[in-house]
Amino acid sequence: MRKIVIIFGTRPEAIKMAPVVLRLKEEAEAFQVKVAVTAQHRQMLDQVLELFNVVPDYDLDLMTPDQDLFDITVRVIKGLKDLLEKERPQLVLVHGDTTTTFAAALAAFYLHIPVGHVEAGLRTRDKYRPFPEEINRRLVGSLADYHFAPTPWARDNLLAEGVPAENIWVTGNTVIDALQMIATLVAREDKTWSDFLTERYGLTLDSRRLILVTGHRRENFGPGFRNICLALRDLVETRPDIHLVYPVHLNPRVQEPVRDILVGTRVATQQAPVSFTLEVAGGGLLSLLPPLDYAPFVYLMSKSYLVLTDSGGIQEEAPGLGKPVLVMREVTERPEGLWANTVKLVGTDRLEIIRAVRELLDNPASYQAMAQAQNPYGDGQAASRIVQILAKILD
Repeated sequence: MRKIVIIFGTRPEAIKMAPVVLRLKEEAEAFQVKVAVTAQHRQMLDQVLELFNVVPDYDLDLMTPDQDLFDITVRVIKGLKDLLEKERPQLVLVHGDTTTTFAAALAAFYLHIPVGHVEAGLRTRDKYRPFPEEINRRLVGSLADYHFAPTPWARDNLLAEGVPAENIWVTGNTVIDALQMIATLVAREDKTWSDFLTERYGLTLDSRRLILVTGHRRENFGPGFRNICLALRDLVETRPDIHLVYPVHLNPRVQEPVRDILVGTRVATQQAPVSFTLEVAGGGLLSLLPPLDYAPFVYLMSKSYLVLTDSGGIQEEAPGLGKPVLVMREVTERPEGLWANTVKLVGTDRLEIIRAVRELLDNPASYQAMAQAQNPYGDGQAASRIVQILAKILD
């Protein structure tokens, strides 16, 4: 029996690892799988686990108020020591670029347990952008024994760093597997999710073009987020044909500029989270929501005209639904989208964000060129490929 411990702690990790967990559990005669979560994101993690029906075997429940990177790193390493010594798996499987990922890989290394890295090889070559993700993924790349790269470009990054070619496999990105599963679900239950958003948040979609916004990157804290909010305010005040929907991250450094610039005196403010829908005089609709569970978020993404984001995963997901993505960052570790013309970098310059959005709203040719471009991140079979490779590795 091949024994694997899969470790993750955040919502994006859970989304991207759920297809691998489910596929491994389908091979119960061949694999013994234990799922350990650190709960680096508690509430956001739990709703993904419930959505995909993944029940952790171990829950370290490490999240505390105002935790920082030092706290998370230390608690993950110490929390996993006893677990890994007890289980002694043949392999620890981690994902991506979070602090949980780095600390889990380091804990496995200390105990001489091989590490498999899903979504390996992404790089910006700028150690502080994104922070701390760029260094996390580089460190995990040094600690990992087996590397599951989503694209040929990611594989080439690993080869350039001296990783042996026989330890790298190009699999596609598991987020496309997850997206296809949930997109099928929400399409089948379209009215259910429409009613849910109306009843829960007062959000009703009409003929206006929906612009979906997300933002949470540390490197955008401060002037970056203020510029983003100023651009959003200008757009919604001058475009009666748009409905701008922004599920606002709970981090106070994201909430503060949203309250200051987008809420202002428009409605009575409350303590976090911001939540309201308002028709701006002479402009469009503005909806500020709390963070959404994955299924209603995928529903909104499927209904959107375009997506504005500083996220990583959405650069992969939205093109899978035919939605152009404007990335509010200066660099991206996912340049395949730039090359394929599914995404464009717009940074956090107020005027550039406005210009890029207006270009897609007013120029049908520009919009179609992005919306119809082929998504470079996979075909929805990445988890199956990874499981087949794991069988060969562990034999």
